[in-house]
Amino acid sequence: MKYELMTQEEMINEESGAAITLTAVMAVLATAVLAVIVYKLFLSKKGTATIPGGWKFTWN
Repeated sequence: MKYELMTQEEMINEESGAAITLTAVMAVLATAVLAVIVYKLFLSKKGTATIPGGWKFTWN
């Protein structure tokens, strides 16, 4: 791979934003997954849930 130095004009015109876009997409995805889990948890008739740390929940 050959590296080339950018000119001052190229550096001024360079736009970034990939990191904030990726962060926003991951935040929306995490919120969607959490919403589905909570939805399924509250609408199920019976089940169990185990949370790390020894917490166990069961409902009928």
